[in-house]
Amino acid sequence: MQAAEIRAFVVETLAEMNYDTQGIDDDTTLGPAGVDLESLALAELAVRVEDKFGVRFAEEESEELALMTVGEFTKTVAERVGSVAQA
Repeated sequence: MQAAEIRAFVVETLAEMNYDTQGIDDDTTLGPAGVDLESLALAELAVRVEDKFGVRFAEEESEELALMTVGEFTKTVAERVGSVAQA
């Protein structure tokens, strides 16, 4: 699975969730000062990514996710997809 495909899905999902995706790049944070996802929106994004790519996020990770940039989140998902594929 390529990171570009995951990133495209993340941006598309944010648009579906009515977030402004203009200007989002790999350095844009998911939380405050970036996309500004609140905890429920972050949880929804995580669930959609889990469903699409077969990865899992623990509830304890929500604060970490809010601090991640789009690029970091994409990389994390890509690594987990790789781990699932190898299992």
